Amino acid sequence: MLFTSKRPHYEHLRKKWTAKHRSLQDKLMTGHEEVGRQMVVGGLGGLMLLTTPGIGVLPPPHTQTAAGQIEGEQDKNTLMAEKLKTVVPEEMRPLSVEEEDKVGELLSNSFGFSVKASLDGKKLNRSYGMIGGEQHLYRYPGDTLEKHADNAQDSAMYGSSGIAPGLGAWGYFARSEAEFDEKAKMREKYYLAVQTFLSPGFAERVGEYRDFYRFRKMLVVNPKTGQAVVAVIGDAGPAAWTGKHLGGSPEVMHFVGHAKGPRKGPVLYFFIDDPDDKIPLGPVKATGKNLALKN
Repeated sequence: MLFTSKRPHYEHLRKKWTAKHRSLQDKLMTGHEEVGRQMVVGGLGGLMLLTTPGIGVLPPPHTQTAAGQIEGEQDKNTLMAEKLKTVVPEEMRPLSVEEEDKVGELLSNSFGFSVKASLDGKKLNRSYGMIGGEQHLYRYPGDTLEKHADNAQDSAMYGSSGIAPGLGAWGYFARSEAEFDEKAKMREKYYLAVQTFLSPGFAERVGEYRDFYRFRKMLVVNPKTGQAVVAVIGDAGPAAWTGKHLGGSPEVMHFVGHAKGPRKGPVLYFFIDDPDDKIPLGPVKATGKNLALKN
């Protein structure tokens, strides 16, 4: 009896709340149609994130900070891109030594670590060229494409790139799944395929150059937007006839802003001088402490 006596009151409140919610939605749609639509769509998107298994409510790593901080950091990357326009030519050609020195100085000042076109007497055939999208690579024996995704969001964003049928130039990133660690995971996640075989002196000292390039850290920058990623050389290629000068993992392509459409575009790619392996892989923001160039 106690339960049934309260039910009409509950039904009354439920109907009243439903009617009020419908009235508010109608006002939003009629009085502020576009704003209301965005609010409703946003609400549905949030509900999907909350109710979909494997998808967390946090945004991607590059936006997991306060909104003001993100905006400020993006402004610094944009400022850096504006400065790059004074050094980087519109034509996508090999840079001169003087241009490479200026770009290296600007990037070093922007990110707070040493960036160079030449390292230990070695350099690539170019440091400014066309990057194209690559597939995922097998990380250890028995690896599968499905294992690359940590959650449904990763699968949706990067799964369509597929996985290459063969191994990278240096084989697996780990000898077994048991030995597969976070370092190996990040190396494959943010890998580059670079034309190591076109480096000056490569043919004369193949072994030395092969060892030097293995998982060598590089900074990849979209000169038009300032988007940047710290990555490693994990494969050799692409072939010269493709018209592309390097390739990037699905994650690299996403964070430099070339993941959509033709999945290619211009980038600067310079060595990072990091002998103690202190600079983490992944998207990186300009510090903006010193964007000036020496005369």
